[in-house]
Amino acid sequence: MTDVTSTYTAQDRPMGWFRRAEGWLDDKGKGAWIAAMVLGFVFVWPVGLALLFYMIWGKKMFACKNRSHHRAHRCGSHGETFRAARAAARPSGNSAFDAYKTETLMRLEEEQDQFESFLERLRAAKDKAEFDQFMEDRVKKAAQARDQDHDESADKEDA
Repeated sequence: MTDVTSTYTAQDRPMGWFRRAEGWLDDKGKGAWIAAMVLGFVFVWPVGLALLFYMIWGKKMFACKNRSHHRAHRCGSHGETFRAARAAARPSGNSAFDAYKTETLMRLEEEQDQFESFLERLRAAKDKAEFDQFMEDRVKKAAQARDQDHDESADKEDA
């Protein structure tokens, strides 16, 4: 006879009311957690205190742990960028892959520098074109003003 062990993961098990409430509050964001804590303090102060402790020690208050994907932009990706940079700098143990990774990263940095210089040249060209247009308009307006003054002075001389 074989032993049958449970192969349920945490996601397969039915969620209790506490986990459902936690998931719902996570989906709503930090504001929902703070509102629940305040309401807990107002109606039953030990509940508010328990929520406060849970938020602090569960890192709900100071960490960005939203489960919903559409709220991820609120927290920014600074931590993810830092982790990715740290992982990119860490050697994998495979010298061929590490050489390829280093070469690719250097190529990408060079391409980024080239693209940034292209954008700078593009901005400079646009600024120059706008300035040249401004100067042309200014010269045209000055010429029109001179022509109008000349016409007015000619009319006065004729009269």
